[in-house]
Amino acid sequence: MRDFSNDHSALALNTATLGHNVEGFGAGWSPEQVIDSCAARGFGGVVFWRREIGSNAASIGRRAREAGLSVTGLCRAPFLVGPLAPVGRQAVLDDFRSAVDMAADLTAEVLTIVVGGVEPGTKGMAESLKIVADRLSDVCGYAETAGVKLALEPLHPVYGGDRSCLVTLRDAVSLCDVVAAPNLGVAIDVYHVWWDTELAAQLERAGGNRIFGFHLCDWLAETKDVLLDRGMMGDGVADIRGIRGAVEAAGYGGLCEVEVFSKDNWWKRDPNDVLDVLVDRFRAVC
Repeated sequence: MRDFSNDHSALALNTATLGHNVEGFGAGWSPEQVIDSCAARGFGGVVFWRREIGSNAASIGRRAREAGLSVTGLCRAPFLVGPLAPVGRQAVLDDFRSAVDMAADLTAEVLTIVVGGVEPGTKGMAESLKIVADRLSDVCGYAETAGVKLALEPLHPVYGGDRSCLVTLRDAVSLCDVVAAPNLGVAIDVYHVWWDTELAAQLERAGGNRIFGFHLCDWLAETKDVLLDRGMMGDGVADIRGIRGAVEAAGYGGLCEVEVFSKDNWWKRDPNDVLDVLVDRFRAVC
């Protein structure tokens, strides 16, 4: 397991940690401000959200590379199924291809996929996961041609109804097996998997060649909002170092992306202070 106590070059910022994923939150830093501030602190990478990028993907990607940062990923593809997905199969696929194009223009390594919730008119998750597999099969080739990896991110079961019918790493790896595309893998987010006692076994099953991302944060014991009250690393009950050990034992050696949704705490702080805390916590508890 890597030693981060004196080296945070493997640290990446997901700009959601500054509130940039939700309209009306955060300090409103531009992508250029984020890049410069992360580079000044020795971060290894940055992950943006589509809403920040607009038509400036190529210039933002170039700015990051010139600053010595990798664009570790882009959040995110549209929901593929469920009540929050674009209406109609073609609308989903068109939006997905637009997300792939943006990732390619950014030279982002990975496009993250949150698959969406239970498809209207169905019950349970099995039928929705079949639809996800079908739609993934249509877009993986397009993404491969563009040089973009796709990372399925299973979410905590609390989001099963509306945001993600994919709630276990077991099912995420099974989807990869079914679709069998070389550029389809998984992203492991501490917030969503910390509870899963099968995690180590499923990570081994995935293997390092299919683990495309690792996201850091914490689960607060008394969380007030399951979507927007994540904890900073070390403030909650997740075994962050143990999870990282299992992820790395499975073969992952990439950047570690901090993604903290926190509308009533971290999003209200000075972004400079937040970035400084990230470095300290990464070295101390991750």
